[in-house]
Amino acid sequence: MGLRRSGKSSIQKVVFQKMSPNETLFLESTNKIVKEDISNSSFVQFQIWDFPGQIDFLDPSFDSDMIFGGCGALVFVIDAQDDYMDALNKLHLTVTKAYKVNQNVKFEVFIHKVDGLTEDSKMETQRDIHQRANDDLTDSGCEQIHLSFHLTSIYDHSIFEAFSKVVQKLIPQLPALENLLNIMISNSAIEKAFLFDVVSKIYIATDSSPVDMQSYELCCDMIDVVIDVSGIYGLQEEPEAPAFDNQSSSLIKLNNGTILYLREVNRFLAFVCILREDNFDRQGVIDYNFLCFREAIQQVFVNSIQPNEMACNGETSAASSKTEPT
Repeated sequence: MGLRRSGKSSIQKVVFQKMSPNETLFLESTNKIVKEDISNSSFVQFQIWDFPGQIDFLDPSFDSDMIFGGCGALVFVIDAQDDYMDALNKLHLTVTKAYKVNQNVKFEVFIHKVDGLTEDSKMETQRDIHQRANDDLTDSGCEQIHLSFHLTSIYDHSIFEAFSKVVQKLIPQLPALENLLNIMISNSAIEKAFLFDVVSKIYIATDSSPVDMQSYELCCDMIDVVIDVSGIYGLQEEPEAPAFDNQSSSLIKLNNGTILYLREVNRFLAFVCILREDNFDRQGVIDYNFLCFREAIQQVFVNSIQPNEMACNGETSAASSKTEPT
């Protein structure tokens, strides 16, 4: 959600339909609710509803219960290059309306189009929007509503980074996945590891060390290279066969002594990690540990869909797997 021309449709097209950022300049303004189901081509199992900016919550035809009742996350987009006072008023009206219907909604504010701002302006704009939005909630007695803020642009990887953090909040198995990644990197001398959704390049989990944007961009670029090369030179039995399958893997050595390592987890997920070339002298150990990791991942999701089972059961099952990492 957000005001007109704030960049909502452009974000959706770039992240989930691989549209070039420059092509979004020709998108027409959204004049009705557009629903996109991405569960068929992605690990991320949800629908995205793109709302027109001129939507009126006071209109009797607006069904708040239907709109917000099953909502997991509400992403409100604010144009950082425009006067955002009207957007802040709309943000307050939107989140308070949604919270009355569904208190489990995650509220995410994308401070968008920051590519046109200096670093100082970005920080000042984020601080000002953060302060004003929270003050509005406090003044109206809604201190319990929590807003998360992200600086985004479709012209760099910041929009994928922001969407990654949004999606992670909707995955109940996240603690188990993070734990498995921590075990994997500690037993394999890996510096940083991600579990990527291949289609959107959203990372659904990473280890507990801080995410460095440069490392994240390297991993995203590696996925693009693997899919593009596989699509051209891969041994596909059928023309429509996916370029990413159980044979997909890649090893890239950079000239600074760093190695990028990619393996397929399932047809939607890829394990991508960064490690020093000095620590890659025992590739067989890393390959074996990855097989243990992939088996544990499968156990997490198998157990998580069992009736009356909590997500933590998946973590327990994975931790007690008979196959132990070396």
